[in-house]
Amino acid sequence: MTEFTSSHGVSASLRADKSKKPNRTLQRYLTFHPDEHPISAQLFGADPETMATAAQVCQDLGFDILDINFGCPVNKVVKCNGGSGLLRDLPLVETLLRTVRKAITIPFTCKFRAGWNDEELVMIEMARMAEDCGLQAVALHPRTREQGYAGKSDWSRIAAVKAAVKIPVIGNGDIVMPEDAVRMVDETGCDAVMIGRTASSNPWIFRQIEQYLAKGSYDQPSHSDRYEMMRTYYAMLLARGEDDSVGKMKQFATWFTHGIRGGAQLRVAIYQAKEANRIVDLVDEFFSCDEESSRLVLA
Repeated sequence: MTEFTSSHGVSASLRADKSKKPNRTLQRYLTFHPDEHPISAQLFGADPETMATAAQVCQDLGFDILDINFGCPVNKVVKCNGGSGLLRDLPLVETLLRTVRKAITIPFTCKFRAGWNDEELVMIEMARMAEDCGLQAVALHPRTREQGYAGKSDWSRIAAVKAAVKIPVIGNGDIVMPEDAVRMVDETGCDAVMIGRTASSNPWIFRQIEQYLAKGSYDQPSHSDRYEMMRTYYAMLLARGEDDSVGKMKQFATWFTHGIRGGAQLRVAIYQAKEANRIVDLVDEFFSCDEESSRLVLA
């Protein structure tokens, strides 16, 4: 699944195409490689016709699934009535879903939160509406918009949605370890799990779940695994040459160096660096020294 992308930005690609100018939204958010199928384009927005146009663009680009995000709690998205901001306007949600469903033929899904707050829970209504509008599946993050990412996910809300509809229900929230994924399915009866923040700090979580299901145990990533992942990502950022490459490198280092011996010192050095190549050098030096010290301990 792509990052969630503005439907207005995608719709503007039609005008950009006529003027023969490249559209930044398509280049940055909706570009994928042939080996990444099946892939879902995730959109947000509040205007039905704009959303439908954007959905058609995504279908024409070769996406296998179209997904609308009704879950993002970030203020700059919510104040534009996007993401979880729409959970207070179910009639508009229904119009969005029906308009988009008519505009495309590929499978169509949506993700939403439990509601705006604990007094305004709408997850059952949202799921039934999605089913009635012809969507193929729904995903629920059971926190409310007011919760943001604080507190604990109430998985009983996922179970309630699963009991309310016949279409597949995807559970999301607080899956930190493979055991959590299995427990969510056992406790809620959901058809699949969706993993968000954990995948950023532990992209091996999917492999670990597969191992856990097969043999009841799973491998932990080695320092070499972490190094290869960081260097691969950094090389991709350097190749793209984006203005925020340094910021993304620092963010990735934060996720990947917690729990590593000497990781705090590496983070400090990376935060102080101002150039992308300097950050790469720091990572190379850190993991090279760590590997050398490991050999000395073994010797």
